[in-house]
Amino acid sequence: MMDYEAARIKMVDNQVRTTDVTSHSVLRAFLTVPREAFVPEKAKALAYIDEDIEVAPGRYVMEASPLAKLLQLAAVTKDDVVLEVGCGTGYATALLSQIASAVVAVESDAGLAAKATETLAALGCDNVAVVTGPMEAGYAAEAPYDLIFINGSVEEVGQTLFGQLRDGGRLVTVVGYGNASTARVYRKENGVLSEAAFFNTSVKPLPGFRKAKEFVF
Repeated sequence: MMDYEAARIKMVDNQVRTTDVTSHSVLRAFLTVPREAFVPEKAKALAYIDEDIEVAPGRYVMEASPLAKLLQLAAVTKDDVVLEVGCGTGYATALLSQIASAVVAVESDAGLAAKATETLAALGCDNVAVVTGPMEAGYAAEAPYDLIFINGSVEEVGQTLFGQLRDGGRLVTVVGYGNASTARVYRKENGVLSEAAFFNTSVKPLPGFRKAKEFVF
């Protein structure tokens, strides 16, 4: 029988702390949330390897190190109402539920959304709601949000999501694909958006965020 708790501690010590993650709330969340609960049965033994784990065709639980760095960059507080875009099976949702006030997670794949809802409920994450719908549309019904966290890389962030940010709020995502992609924070101040790039990282893309093809005459 695998000792998941020991594997979890090892993951935090070897994959997370070693990549400049020092936020106590983020480290505590990674030590608390059982990653093995969010991966398919056949992948449970690999739940703590330092790689993305596929949970559905083209959909992944993000590798721990970039996920931890992004959550640290998001500077989540206990007062934050968070929209997570692309929750998959709900691993990042569970992490966010530990450090935020409330989390709304939107997922376009109904099967993944159902799995996330079931797992999060079983773990007692009672400040979370998973909704099914197009990820690029966000979830306007509960807007505005203090933080929007996009769980995967995107080619561009649409105006729809920016419109759901509270004034003073921020949106954290990875823009670009492959090794040339960067972690970015967008902030809204007095209705105006600013953008800053922080570190290069490679995470799996989220479907639905390709740039619209521009016509060339």
